Amino acid sequence: MLIGKFPELRLRRLRKNENIRRMVRENYLSVNDFIYPLFIVEGEGVKEEIPSMPGQYRYSIDRLVEEVQEVKELGIPAVILFGIPGYKDELGTDSYSDEGIIQRALRAIKKEVPDMYVITDVCFCEYTSHGHCGYLKCHGETCEVDNDKTLELLKKQVVSHAQAGADMVAPSGMMDGMIKAIREALDEEGFKDIPIMSYAAKYASAYYGPFRDAAESTPAFGDRRSYQMDPANSDEALREVALDIQEGADIVMVKPALSYMDIIRRVKETFKYPVAAYNVSGEYSMVKAAAMKGWIDERKVVLETLLSMKRAGADLILTYHAKDAAKWLKDGGMESI
Repeated sequence: MLIGKFPELRLRRLRKNENIRRMVRENYLSVNDFIYPLFIVEGEGVKEEIPSMPGQYRYSIDRLVEEVQEVKELGIPAVILFGIPGYKDELGTDSYSDEGIIQRALRAIKKEVPDMYVITDVCFCEYTSHGHCGYLKCHGETCEVDNDKTLELLKKQVVSHAQAGADMVAPSGMMDGMIKAIREALDEEGFKDIPIMSYAAKYASAYYGPFRDAAESTPAFGDRRSYQMDPANSDEALREVALDIQEGADIVMVKPALSYMDIIRRVKETFKYPVAAYNVSGEYSMVKAAAMKGWIDERKVVLETLLSMKRAGADLILTYHAKDAAKWLKDGGMESI
């Protein structure tokens, strides 16, 4: 690419003041980009702060509805729900029960805030007594997740979510063939218009620690490296995304976001497909901790970080910063960065 040279070309000319910077700005951050994660627990009148995620809470269903109403008033278009049941068993049966915590939460939200777009996380780690993402098969003292039996349970879960009012389902367990199984189950039950946002490239990341505290989903033994992706791999992410698109995913997600910007960029450039980035709990908590110490300007760092995800190629951002970011964008827009 041939361009001019100094001194005829001075790139600082287009940075001289805020007006010209706005005119040539390439990427924008909007409240329309955000999906806000919410944690739901049993009980009434519950709003308990998550110690490792300052400013984030577990809500009982009655308080959840109040929070969703506030989210709507801020202009955030969507929430994603994570349920923490009062009872857990080996199969995670609460996840597909008509009276499960997510199913009741969906009905409550749709009754009180019907125009909020509600996405459900589809997995088993929050619901199982062992904390793994599916059906376990054991040989002696050695246990592993049975991929294909888990698919049958996932079908039950997504259908129950759709029946309760979910607008979109988001499978996060990284089971092979999960998108095909879920698409077939939804279609067979008459939910052809329910889209799937697949956690297509989900890495076995150390950044999930605070989330596992929040969702009470830490594995009772072992880890999830046998089904979540190795952080060293990038070509594999493209294969994962390609398979999910072929099986019927409507949106593909990269998780985490901050350390995987290269993956977001490669996925977007390769597939030209709607891409979501999950700005995960560890990323959130690090910013919060530094801000509480006075080491960073929280507002500027958060908005710069979210903008960088858009710049990398994300169309949507799941972020715990969504409420704050919505307020900051309303107050000062991109000029506040």
